Amino acid sequence: MRFILVFWGILFSAHATASVYKCTGSDGKTAYQSTPCLAGQSNVELNVKTGSATDLDEQRKQQEEQRKKLDQDKLEREKLKQQQAQLHKAAADESAKNQLLIKNNPEKFSAYAIPPYLPGQLPDVAQNYQDRLPDIERLRRQAAEQALATGQCGRVEASELNVRSSRDALVFLINCSSGKSFYLTEQELTQ
Repeated sequence: MRFILVFWGILFSAHATASVYKCTGSDGKTAYQSTPCLAGQSNVELNVKTGSATDLDEQRKQQEEQRKKLDQDKLEREKLKQQQAQLHKAAADESAKNQLLIKNNPEKFSAYAIPPYLPGQLPDVAQNYQDRLPDIERLRRQAAEQALATGQCGRVEASELNVRSSRDALVFLINCSSGKSFYLTEQELTQ
């Protein structure tokens, strides 16, 4: 009778808790218990029903690594967001300089000679070079001024980034009221 009670007790306790914890201390002694191991012991959960084992220390380590990776990804996204905000501000500052130049020199520049390139609304040719938008806006202004300096351009009607551009060599097309057009490269403008 006693054997039957012990058997039923073991059977019900196995169904009540399907997990047993294998705890190994730093001294190498192993203990099996129904509660998680103490800190400083290796912690392996044994599932009595399935016979599987889960190394909880390894699982915790993987979760910590995943959390660190997610935190790192979040920091990188924030950094990229800040860089884009700075880039957009620098481009807006250059566009403002272009508009001020046009406003102060209406006899030399058409009102639409250097329309601002706005992030999110870029012409197709400028979309590939979004990360250089402040440079593009500055160089459009310089290209227009250089065309005027030749004496062959009475008034700038348009100064635009041209399809001949590449990442390392931007090209600008300047159209003048005289019908003359100029193609100026980034290298020519930065000499």
